[in-house]
Amino acid sequence: MTNIAVLVSGGGTNLQALIDAEAAGKIENGSISLVVSSNPNAYALERAAKAGIETAVLRRKEYASAERYGAALDALLREKNIGLIVLSGFMTVLPDSFCAKYENRIINVHPSLIPSFCGEGFYGLRVHEAALAKGVKVTGATVHFVSEVVDGGAIIAQKAVEVEPGDTPEVLQKRVMQQAEWILLPQAVSDFCAGRLSVNGAIVTRQE
Repeated sequence: MTNIAVLVSGGGTNLQALIDAEAAGKIENGSISLVVSSNPNAYALERAAKAGIETAVLRRKEYASAERYGAALDALLREKNIGLIVLSGFMTVLPDSFCAKYENRIINVHPSLIPSFCGEGFYGLRVHEAALAKGVKVTGATVHFVSEVVDGGAIIAQKAVEVEPGDTPEVLQKRVMQQAEWILLPQAVSDFCAGRLSVNGAIVTRQE
């Protein structure tokens, strides 16, 4: 059984999708055993508590450097024997040394079809605002491994979502969550925990 840590900063909608998937038996050989928040007021902590999941708060400003923050997070994860880290709206940038140490063991979901609308500064509603401003007809979500390059890790899965006339960033955000993020992320986590994913450079292969 793979112990999963979910890192959060806000409402935790993707965390809830994972909690629901585990409750429904859809995360094979994996269990969410820890939720770590960079924000002590994150609603995601309440979601975790309701599900009986252990929580911890690590605030970046309480550490002198990103490296020390990464070291503290690493110590916590090793203490809990964590095998997979899932970023769920986690707004603190992890240091390169941490990403390297956990290479191909950190999964993130991004609300666009990478390489479109991704990288530094593209998060939350900003992604959907940019997609609408560009006039794209199709957007979606991407689940990928995390590397030292923001949104640059190997892509695990993607799902397209239609942009509809009259969409606002908020409406589009909700549709992308419902039709892509909440489907892709639990499946990718399950595939990882079941040992179905293999990585060769930038290419991720899923075995049936």
